[in-house]
Amino acid sequence: MRRKHLITIATSLVVSALGFTTAMADVLETIKERGTLIVGVKADYKPYGFLDPSGDVIGIEPDLAKDVADKLGVDVEYVPVVSSNRMQFLEQGKIDLMIATMTDRPDRREVVLIPDPNYYSSGTNILALKSLGLTKWEDLRGKPVCGIQGAFYNKATSQNYGAEIVAFKGTAEAYSALKAGNCAAFVYDDSAIVAKTNDPEWADYEMPLQTIDDAPWGLAVALGEDNFAQMMSDMIVDWHKTGRILELETKWGVENTPFAKAMHEEYK
Repeated sequence: MRRKHLITIATSLVVSALGFTTAMADVLETIKERGTLIVGVKADYKPYGFLDPSGDVIGIEPDLAKDVADKLGVDVEYVPVVSSNRMQFLEQGKIDLMIATMTDRPDRREVVLIPDPNYYSSGTNILALKSLGLTKWEDLRGKPVCGIQGAFYNKATSQNYGAEIVAFKGTAEAYSALKAGNCAAFVYDDSAIVAKTNDPEWADYEMPLQTIDDAPWGLAVALGEDNFAQMMSDMIVDWHKTGRILELETKWGVENTPFAKAMHEEYK
C-alpha cells in the first residue's frame, strides 16, 4: 500500500513537472498567438532607450527588440522599465523579454534567465562641468555626487573615493539635479554619458575620468523559458556576426565601442 502511494506521488510529480515545463515552453507560442512581443526597455537612457517628441520609445535597444519581433513575425510593444522593476516585470509576466541596459551579474542570473553571449558592455564614469577640472576619481572626495537608486557603482564611488552619493529613482531627476548645481557630478554608465556629451545642451559638461568596472550587459527572459533563451542566444550571436550592434551604434550617434568591435571580430 505504501509502495503504491509512493508511486502515485512520484507519478504526480513527474506529470506536474512535465506540465510546468510545457506551460513555460509555451511562451513563444503565446507570443505568436497574441501577435505581439512585449519587451521591457528603458525610456530614460538615450540613445539606448528614450522617448521621441511624440512620446514613442526609440533607441538602440528598441531596435534590437524590433529585430526579435520581426524574427517571430509579430508586432512589438515597448513597456518602459527602470532598474528597480525590470526583473520583477519578467517574473510577473508583464513582459516577455527585457533588453534594458542590465549589467550581467551572478545574483541576477538567479532571478532571470540571461542568454549568452552578452550583447553589450559599459563601464562607470561621471558627467561633470568642464569648469570643475576633475581629473581623477579621488577628486570626488567630500563632494555630492548624483546617482541612480540601486546602481552597484554607488557604493564603490562612496567607499573607494569618498563621494557623498545623492541617489535618485531615474535619470531625469539626476540630470536635473546636476544642472541645478545640487551635485558636482553624476556617476553613471559611460555609454550613456558619451551620448550626453554629444548633446549641444550639455556642451559645458564632460566625461573627464578613466572608465572603471567595465561590465557586460545581458538581456533576459523569465526563468524556465529555455527555448526562448536559446533563440535569443542565436540572435545575439547573429547581431555580433553581422555587425548589427555596430550598425545601431552608428545610427544612434555612438562611437563604435571596443566591446562591440571585439565581439564582431570574434563571431564574423
